Amino acid sequence: MGRLIIVSNRVPAPRDRSQPAGGLAVGLKDALREGDALWFGWSGRQVEHMEGDPTPSIDRVKNVTYATIDLTRAQHAGFYQNFSNGILWPLFHYRVGLMNYSRMDWEMYLGVNAMFARTLRPLLRPDDTIWIHDYHLFPLGQALRDLGVKCRIGFFLHIPFPPWSLVRALPGAELLLEDMQSYDLVGVQTPEDAENLNHALRMNHMAERGQAFPIGIDPVEFRAQAEASMEGPEVSRLRDSLRGAQLVLGVDRLDYSKGLPERFKGYEALLSRYPEHRGRVTFLQVAPISRGNVEEYRQLRCQLDELTGRINGAYSEFDWTPIRYITRPISRDVLAGFYRMADVALITPLRDGMNLVAKEYVAAQDPADPGVLILSHFAGAAPELDEAILVNPYDTDEIADALHQALTMQRPERQTRWIALEKEVSRTTAVSWANDFLQALDGAPVSVSS
Repeated sequence: MGRLIIVSNRVPAPRDRSQPAGGLAVGLKDALREGDALWFGWSGRQVEHMEGDPTPSIDRVKNVTYATIDLTRAQHAGFYQNFSNGILWPLFHYRVGLMNYSRMDWEMYLGVNAMFARTLRPLLRPDDTIWIHDYHLFPLGQALRDLGVKCRIGFFLHIPFPPWSLVRALPGAELLLEDMQSYDLVGVQTPEDAENLNHALRMNHMAERGQAFPIGIDPVEFRAQAEASMEGPEVSRLRDSLRGAQLVLGVDRLDYSKGLPERFKGYEALLSRYPEHRGRVTFLQVAPISRGNVEEYRQLRCQLDELTGRINGAYSEFDWTPIRYITRPISRDVLAGFYRMADVALITPLRDGMNLVAKEYVAAQDPADPGVLILSHFAGAAPELDEAILVNPYDTDEIADALHQALTMQRPERQTRWIALEKEVSRTTAVSWANDFLQALDGAPVSVSS
C-alpha cells in the first residue's frame, strides 16, 4: 500500500494541525490518520527573491510528513491574489463581471503550478496516490505528468463548477480543461457541478472526469464541542446579553459570494413587515475579514457597515439593538456553542461549493429543542439539507417570510425537520467523503495522459 500524497495551496501550520479550521483541513484530518502520508504546499510565507526553485521545508508529525515551500512576493501576487482569487474565484462563483484578467497573471499561475510540480517530483515514489485540491492547482496534474509521474492522480474542487457558457469567458479555459485530462478522477461537491464539468469537457471533445463527492464534517466531534462550549464564559455572556430575545445567527467569511447584503436587507424586511419581532429577536452576524486589501472586499465591508448603521438607527430602542455585526474571527469551539444556542441559522450564499456552517449548525443542535436552519437554494449543501427552510437569497421578502416562519415554528415541527437534517449530516461525513473519493480514484481507469 503506497502513501497518500495531499497537495493544496496552503498547508496547515504545526500548531493548527490538531484543530484545523478550514473545510479542506477538517475534511482531510481523518484521511491522514492512518498509513504513511505526505502533505505538500505553500508555507504561507513570502520572500523577496528566490534563486531557482525553492527547497521544501520538511516536518514530520506522527505518520504525516509536511513539506512546504515559500513563494516570492511576485508569485503570491500573480498566482494567488490576482489569478486564483481575482479571476477563478469570482468566475466559478458566477460573478464574471468581477474578473480582471491579465495574461501576465495567467502565465504566473501556470509558472507556479509548474514550480510546484518540479519541487514535489523528487519527493514522490512510484506507488504513491496523489490527491490535489482546489482551483489554485488545476494545471498541477498535467505538470506532474510532463515530468514523467505515472501514479494515480485525483483532483477535488471545493468551489462550484459553473456552466461552460460562463467558464468559457476565461481566456485559456480550454487549456485548463485539457490539463484536467491528466487526472484519473475529478471530484466536485454536487451533481450539478459534475454535470457542468462533464458538459464542458464534452463540448471540447474531451473525456468526462467529473463525479460528485459532497464533503461533510465530523458530527459526533462537533456535537461534543458544542455541548462543552455551552458551559463556557462566552456562551454565558451572549445568553445574558440577549435578555430573553431569540437569536438569529450568521457565520461567514466576509466575501461577496456569501450574500451578506441581501441577508441584512432580508432581516430589515422582517422588522418592517413583522413588527411583532421588534425587541424580541437579535441578529448576530460573524464575518471575519478576508482579502481585506482587495477593492471589492473593501466595498463590501463599507456596504455592510452602512446597512448595519441604517437598520440599527431605524429600529433600535434604548434597551435593544437589532443587529450585532462582528468582523473579528471567533474560535471554532466558541462558535459551536453559539450554534447550539441560536434559535435560527441564516445561511444565504449567492453561490457556495458546499457550506459546512450549515452542517455544523445541524450537528450542534439540542435534539430536545433544536433550532431552525434557513439555507440558500444556491448552497452546495441545499440538495442534501432539503428539510431546511430553503430561500432565494435575492428575494428579501422571502428571507423575511422564512425568518418569521422559523421564529414562530413550534417544537414538534422543529424536531421533525432536525431529525431529517441530522440523518443527512451523519450519513455524509468528512470520513466518508475522503474514503469514497479515494476508493473511486483507486478503481478509476488510468488517465490517458499518464
